[in-house]
Amino acid sequence: MKRNIIIIGSRGYKFNYGGWETFVTNLVDNTIDDSVKYYIPTLTYQKKLDQQIKKTKNAICPYLYVREQGFATMFTFTIKSINYFIKYIKKNKLENTTMIILGCKVGPLMPFWLPKLHKLKTKVIINPDGLEWTREKWAWWIKQCFKISERFSIKYSDYCVCDSKSILEYVKNKYKKIKTPATFIAYGAYENLKINKNEIVKNLWQKYNIISKNYYLIVGRFIPENNYETMIKEFMKSKTKKDLIIICNLEKNKFYETLLNKTKFNQDKRIKFIGSVYDQDALLYFRRHAYAYLHGHSAGGTNPSLLEALANTNVNILFDVSYNKEVGQDSCFYFNKENNNLKNIINKVEKLTDEEQKEYGKKAKERISKEYTWPIVVNKYLTLFDKLSKS
Repeated sequence: MKRNIIIIGSRGYKFNYGGWETFVTNLVDNTIDDSVKYYIPTLTYQKKLDQQIKKTKNAICPYLYVREQGFATMFTFTIKSINYFIKYIKKNKLENTTMIILGCKVGPLMPFWLPKLHKLKTKVIINPDGLEWTREKWAWWIKQCFKISERFSIKYSDYCVCDSKSILEYVKNKYKKIKTPATFIAYGAYENLKINKNEIVKNLWQKYNIISKNYYLIVGRFIPENNYETMIKEFMKSKTKKDLIIICNLEKNKFYETLLNKTKFNQDKRIKFIGSVYDQDALLYFRRHAYAYLHGHSAGGTNPSLLEALANTNVNILFDVSYNKEVGQDSCFYFNKENNNLKNIINKVEKLTDEEQKEYGKKAKERISKEYTWPIVVNKYLTLFDKLSKS
């Protein structure tokens, strides 16, 4: 029985950007069942490409044009994508169709769309991601809009998939009166990947004088709730002689100047911002050769960057929040915002023997093997697709 899976809410398949794009690409690439066909709209700012279709082995990817408009871009793109596929399903007479909507961007419109999709015998899965309304960057009124959108998204869908057990618990407690069934399916990561130093790595290592196992690493979006201020301030107070390599989206980011004024990190030669790196082989090499990884994410569910760190870096130091602790458990160290807390952890980590480092690395990799490999994730999704098609 052929199954048609439409995924809405990412920027596209094989699109170098962030968590949703990582999820979409790896879900498609790790599905070896020929009876599954994926449909993934791809964001383009080129009007001439609008509604042109790119096909791969098991994915159909129509380009959909949206004018670049900052925060509203993905909101507009999601609306256009859902409307496009409502017409597409009808025109192409797709059967056994499931639509996965990533995030709660368009919740208030779901009461309008869900009856149309049900009429086309299409089931809807919502993945609410993290709790968007908790992010510091949003104004109060925007946070209230996110809360409303979250409720509508969960209420007007057939199934809710949470990529964090903590988010699942929140959904079940917050929306007890809403009968939408919910389950936990994690993000995935790869184990034991072989990688060589490519030209991107060679150039960056030469430019910033980077030495294997002689640096702490941060990889993540450059936003306040990822706790860059705490990590940088505490690192500057630590005794380590190692560098702090920061891979993030510095380009056009006002937060950089704000952080510079608060921390004066430019006065510490150990701290090296190297900008964005989207090449996956290069990122893997950076993780594999880091002495330790610092993960400051405090909002959202299971973070792909964290899983990749556990799969490749022996020593991982995570912000002490439920989303991170459920992943790392006893394989990681945990820090908070208290003065000198992270500084003391870094000083402690500096004294680990080689054997102790390897033991932490072994535990971290066991966490990935047990629950977070892509084959495990894909199989859970395929099982859910089957369940929905029979209901």
